[in-house]
Parts: sequence; C-alpha cells; structure tokens
Amino acid sequence: ARGQEMLLAHEALLSKIEAQYGVPKQILVSFWGLETNYGGDKGDFGLPSALMTLAYEGRRAEFFRGQLLDTMRIVDAGHNNVAGMRGSWAGAMGHMQFMPSTMLKHGVDTDGDGRINIWTSLPDAFASAANYLAKVGWRKDEPVMLEVKLPANFDYSLAHFNHRKSVAYWVKLGVFNIDDTALPSLDNAAIVLPQGWQGPAFMVFSNFDVIMDWNRSVNYALSVAHLANQFVADKPIVAGLEAESEALTFNQMWALQAKLNLLGYDCGAPDGFPGLQTQAAIRQYQATKNLPQDGYASPSLYMQLLQP
Repeated sequence: ARGQEMLLAHEALLSKIEAQYGVPKQILVSFWGLETNYGGDKGDFGLPSALMTLAYEGRRAEFFRGQLLDTMRIVDAGHNNVAGMRGSWAGAMGHMQFMPSTMLKHGVDTDGDGRINIWTSLPDAFASAANYLAKVGWRKDEPVMLEVKLPANFDYSLAHFNHRKSVAYWVKLGVFNIDDTALPSLDNAAIVLPQGWQGPAFMVFSNFDVIMDWNRSVNYALSVAHLANQFVADKPIVAGLEAESEALTFNQMWALQAKLNLLGYDCGAPDGFPGLQTQAAIRQYQATKNLPQDGYASPSLYMQLLQP
C-alpha cells in the first residue's frame, strides 16, 4: 500500500524516467521499498569510518579499499561532504543503496544542480537506478518472472537458475502460466523453485538476470518482481501452500554442507549459504535416494541427513 502511494505521489517524475530509460516505474519503486523502506532508512553509519574498518582486513578487504577511495572521490567531486557521506555498515548509501563505485559509474544528475545527490534528490536517485539497470541490460517491455504450473511428471533437476532454455522448450515439457494465459515467446527462460518442488514455481527471464546483477540473491530478485506486481495488480502467489515453510539456520546449513561433503557430495568449503555448488550436491544426493531433484536445502532433508 505504501508503494502504491509513492507511485501516485511521484507519477510525473517516474513516468519521465521510465520513458527515458525503459525501466518500469513499479520496478524502481520496488527497489526503493526493499532497499530503504521508501527512503525511511538510508543508514546512518559514517561511510569513511565504516569502509576504513572493512578495508583493514578480511576476505573482501581489497574491494572495500576501493570503495573507500571512491568515497573520497565522491567528496572531491563535490557530490557530498564528508559529514553527509552516511549509509549502511557495508557502504551502501542513498535512497537506492548504491555502493560508492556504482554511484560514480552510473549516477545521474537529473535535477541539474551540478551534483549527483542520491541521498536527498529523488530525481537523481531514481534516474541513477534506472540508468544502472538499463546499462546492465534491462529489456524494455519484457517481464521479470511469471508463476507457472509444472506437469506431474516434471524433471525437477531441470529447475535451476543456470539452466536456460526457450519458453517453447518449457511449453513442450508441459509448463504453463499459472493463470493459463499464453507465456511470452522469449529465448532465455529458467525455472526456479525457491521452496523446493512442493513450493511455487517461477519462470524467470533476462530481466531477472539484471536484478541479480544488483543483488546476487534469487530470493531478492523474486521479491523485487513480486512487490512490483503487487503495486499494479492484485497478483498473489497461488501455488505452494503445502511447501515446507521453515528455513534452515546458518549453523544448520553449515552442518548440512559438512555432512554432504563427508558423504562424497562436494559442496565446497562449508559457508552456511545454499549456493549453486551446494544445490548441485543436494541434487546428486537426492538422485541416489529417488527424491525429487530440486536442490532445495529443506528442513526434511536436514533431518534425514543429520538426524537419521
């Protein structure tokens, strides 16, 4: 409801930016809502101090050193002063939570005041986000994702983010739009199952990849698309009421990965996150047990492996 209010309040500005960059206004507002609650929580950490701490040591020290230097460049260019450089503990800043390097590369001065102000200027913040999405490949008038129905005999090993086929390929396998309308004739479609084979199924397209460029989380990208849909139509997720709704904790995921490694299913070094290598290992295990090969780290799978 708040997002719909924001769409109406900034209709003229958002429509102008959509016409210029080709990114739908509801997508921009969805990012805005998820990143900062529509500007309500932009973060209040002093970025020079936070980034200096992160640059000191750790596996991403070199990355954060670069962000610290870009923070200095932003101040040198006159886009903000040191006191105004505030954001998240990890360096993201402004209405849309750009990293300093992203702002320097994609930021736009839309209001014409000579500075890129993603902290207090909505024209600059929205246009910078749209420019970023357009530059990394947004396809105008194409969907991000659609909920679909899978046939009873569907091979769940085919349902993963990197298995890309044409929509025609999926239709031949018996995949249909959840509302029985025609699927778009596109050539880069994958099926993802965020809650495993018992949960809802989504067909994702090239614009989904663009959102993943912003944040490398399938669930984040699904959330952006779903929230944007809710702004313009009452389009609930239909299927998956019988799915396992609990998620594994970080420690449980770590233990699951360690157990799979012990059994000979290579997850790589345990890290507590169910990435693509862990999903592949789970599929291999599921195949040996004649389970649906969805690659999903479910509570029932954890129980089977860790508490036999």
